[in-house]
Formats: sequence, C-alpha cells, structure tokens
Amino acid sequence: MSEALDDLAVLAPAPASDRRRLRLPWHLRLLEALTAYLPVLLMSTLALGTWWLVNVTPQPETQRAVAPPRHEPDYTMQNFTVQRFAADGRMRVQIEGLELRHYPDTDTLEIENPRIRAVDTAGRVTRASALRALSNGDGSELQLFGSAQVVREAPTVQETMEFRSEFLHAFLNTERVRSHLPVVVRRGGTEVRADGMEYDNLARVVELKGRQRAVFTPRARPTEP
Repeated sequence: MSEALDDLAVLAPAPASDRRRLRLPWHLRLLEALTAYLPVLLMSTLALGTWWLVNVTPQPETQRAVAPPRHEPDYTMQNFTVQRFAADGRMRVQIEGLELRHYPDTDTLEIENPRIRAVDTAGRVTRASALRALSNGDGSELQLFGSAQVVREAPTVQETMEFRSEFLHAFLNTERVRSHLPVVVRRGGTEVRADGMEYDNLARVVELKGRQRAVFTPRARPTEP
C-alpha cells in the first residue's frame, strides 16, 4: 500500500512553484514565436518584392506608345545648291533654289523657285524649273508647279525637247514626263498644244491627250548659188 502511494506521488502534477521554474526564458519563447510565423513573413516579403519588381522593370520598346511622326521639316536651307553623285563620282543631279525644306516623315523636299539639272548615264542633260517643286529624297522624281518647264537637251537644236505647263511630273531615271494639265511641247520648229500628255524618251514616244493643235515651222530653203 505504501508503494502504491509512492507511485501516485510521482505521477501527481508538480507544485506551482515547480511549474514557474520550468517556464522557458523570454528569448526562447520569442524564437519559438518567430519560427511559427516565419513562413508567413517569407511569403509576404516575396509578394512585396514581386510587386516592386514588376513596377520598376522598364517596359519593352514595342509596348511603349509611339507618337505618329508629324509633317514638319527637320532642316531648311536658303539660297542653296545641292549636288548628288553616282558611285563612279559623276554628278547626277544638281538642285538650286531660294529655299529648301526636308520632311523626314515622307523623305521629300519642297523647293521654292527650283532650278534642276540632271545628267543620265549617257551624259544627256535634262533641265527643269518652276515656281515650286516637290522632290523625293534622291531627286529622281520631281513634281513641278507653276510655270513648269522641262528641257531635254540634245546634240542639235532640232532634237531638243521642251515641255511647258502649270504642272509637270518628271521621272529622271526612266526619262519620262507627264502632265494632266494643258501642255505645250516643242521640238525644233514644231509646237504642239494638248490637254495632257505622256512622254517616254527611251521609247521615243509622245502620247498627247484631249484637244490638240500643232504648228509646224517650215525649214528655210537653202539659197541657190
């Protein structure tokens, strides 16, 4: 019986004074609490870092809004002379004028009082003038406005071609001239007026449009000895 009582005494809870002595120190309790909440703190820190990274990362160039180019000149010239040369060093186009404006969005040139001189690969010269001109970037295509004139020079006066109109569209590389407005074509002693025309110098063909009127100047007869 005494042995059983001794066993119960061993199993009985410890006195309050003993339980106070078994409490963990504060720094251990703090470590235990931090350990319990550590996964939550890590997940919160990871979420905050991801949000910050997304907001500070630069956007790709393709995602940025690109403003449409404005039709404004990027440079101008006054009382100018511009020359363009071929790969072999020969001058192909010379443009003179009172004022030039270059528009980068269309790569075009607007010229006031232009005077153009172009030389093809065979050395043939084409001259053009007008009150105003619109040219592409390399000067191979010209739109002439107001008192427009294009002269295709030749070895003799009889072979020289001259075009006059309020509008002429000249393609210097392909040697073509066209107009949808009334035009005057002169060659030697012949003058033709029409409502429009297409001229292809390489094919030696002139297509006159609309009403036409021609004036032929007879050649002077050689004097008899």
